[in-house]
Amino acid sequence: MNYLLLTGFSFIVGTVVGLTGIGGASLITPMLIFVFNVPAAIAVGSDIVAATMMKVVAGISHWRQETVDLQVVKWLAFGSVPGALLGVTILRWILSLGWSLDSFLLPAIGSMILFVTIAGLIQLSIATFAPKLSLPSFPTFDLETIDGKIKTVIIGFILGCMVGLTSVSSGSLFALVLMTFFKLDSRKLVGTDIIQAAILLSFTSLGHLGLGTVDWHIVIPIWIGSVPGVLLGSKLCQLAPQRALRYLIFAILLTVSWKLIHSA
Repeated sequence: MNYLLLTGFSFIVGTVVGLTGIGGASLITPMLIFVFNVPAAIAVGSDIVAATMMKVVAGISHWRQETVDLQVVKWLAFGSVPGALLGVTILRWILSLGWSLDSFLLPAIGSMILFVTIAGLIQLSIATFAPKLSLPSFPTFDLETIDGKIKTVIIGFILGCMVGLTSVSSGSLFALVLMTFFKLDSRKLVGTDIIQAAILLSFTSLGHLGLGTVDWHIVIPIWIGSVPGVLLGSKLCQLAPQRALRYLIFAILLTVSWKLIHSA
């Protein structure tokens, strides 16, 4: 493997993430599979470990700025952490049966990326072409009630399982959930999403380390490239045309998801 090239591509992906806010796993995992011919299971495990450090570093910053809703983080984590560990357990079970992880993971990752991309496209299109469109409002989860806590745990569990299986959507789908069901303001939305992702990915990383699906020779170049890329992208994001960039990335993700689904 050309590790210098991996670092360079990771820098580009990190810059895109910093510019657009679109999740790195949706780009890095397919990049590892198609560009560097990494087996799907190793790509998922290595990507999760690589993403964990970035989320933890960003999470510490938001914690210090007090831009985190700890109640939401707590109840989401009660569901997402067991869900993620179940996802890793399913992978272990597939391995124990002697089945090909690639034949399962490639369409699973592709389907997740497709789902996240379509959700993002719908949200972006409404904001672009019909900003005054009045859509039916979803109920807000009240974490002071048992019902609100149960619903939060269930959603966290489902999304956590998806992350454990595919590495995709630790931020994107959770951000949609936070916007839809908790009505957080923009500052707390970002901080809460990052902190919950850091907790979720930390436990998921332990699961993948135990599963043996982490290659440190892949993780370290991703760290070296993506972290400065994210910092650069964050600096440039105010200068770049956000909507045009997002539409371009979504178009790329649609192509990637289609290729993943039909690669098995």
